[in-house]
Amino acid sequence: MFDLDRFIADCRGAIAQDSSHKSVREIVARAVSDHAGVTRALGEPTRAGLTPIYRSENLTILNLVWGPMMTLQPHDHHMWACIGIYGGREDNIFWRRIAEGSGHRIEAAGAKAIGTGDCTVLGKDIIHSVTNPIPRLTGALHVYGGDFFAAHRSEWDPETLEEGPYDSAKVIQRFEAANEMLARH
Repeated sequence: MFDLDRFIADCRGAIAQDSSHKSVREIVARAVSDHAGVTRALGEPTRAGLTPIYRSENLTILNLVWGPMMTLQPHDHHMWACIGIYGGREDNIFWRRIAEGSGHRIEAAGAKAIGTGDCTVLGKDIIHSVTNPIPRLTGALHVYGGDFFAAHRSEWDPETLEEGPYDSAKVIQRFEAANEMLARH
């Protein structure tokens, strides 16, 4: 049965032993294999949002809930990430930088859909965009190998694919817009 305090302690212990994602991936995969237990521990998602569960200099754990049909534009993390879905689905498009002009543009390079019970790892240099393609909330545990909130990151304009600084206020607005849409339906 999933226990949140044990999950945090296990992730902290794994990072203390090895700063890579390898051990954390096993912990997250084990957690979301009991997706009903994760839902019981965290509560049934009722609104889109990004809720910190644990934060330190070398580890951040988030309960991330995507709104129905919500999309987040391409962005990077500058640290590895391990994502486990405990309810719903998350579609990732992976992007790569292209050597065109200033070199600040990207092009699509691949994709991966992850659903309930799935776990995946993103390397520290990955650029990705995320979509919840289903008409209900998607809940995910996101574990990062660093302080997610302190990292200097980039995002790319969804229309021009030009790089700019990551705007956390704009991201929060996207979650709130998803909640407004959810409230109307």
